[in-house]
Parts: sequence; C-alpha cells; structure tokens
Amino acid sequence: MKPPTCLAWKKKGLCCASASPNGSSIALKFIQPASNLHVFTAGCEEIGCMLMFRDRLRAHEDERLLYERTKRDLAQRTWKHVQDYADAKTAVVREILGRAGD
Repeated sequence: MKPPTCLAWKKKGLCCASASPNGSSIALKFIQPASNLHVFTAGCEEIGCMLMFRDRLRAHEDERLLYERTKRDLAQRTWKHVQDYADAKTAVVREILGRAGD
C-alpha cells in the first residue's frame, strides 16, 4: 500500500502520510481536526493488537491514565521525526499489552 501523494492530500487537510515497511498499513496525520488515522490491509495481524490495546484502555482506567500521562509527557518534547515520538512510547504500550494478554 502506497501513501497518497503529498500535494493531493494537503489540499484535503492531510499533513503527512507514511507507509509501514511491509506495506500492510499507512498512517495519515490530519491538520484539521488534528488527528491520526491508521489504515490496515485486510487480515493485517496488527489489527488484533490495536483492538486489544484499545479494549484494555477502555476497561482499565489505571492503564488509560498511564498511557495518557506518557503521551502528554512525550508531547512536551521536541521531536525531529514523528516516529521518534512513537518509538518513545513503545515501552509503555508493550507493558500495557503484556497485561492485556494475562
């Protein structure tokens, strides 16, 4: 899956797009409203992981608050690349997912 061309999507309020290395997903970052959208191909195994993470946060307020604090703390920093921010929260995501599988 290829990300859309920048010019075409900037006209629609899209700031940037990136594709996963194996092409199974793309991430879209919108300017207005400020949001991120992850799009997966059918059958992508990451979908189950994302849903498990979502369900864990919905069911466990302490986990949601931990994730929220982490994201807010990281959002205060200046990142050269958006991926650096995503990588920085990986540890807490794995920690929460580890408990979700219990």
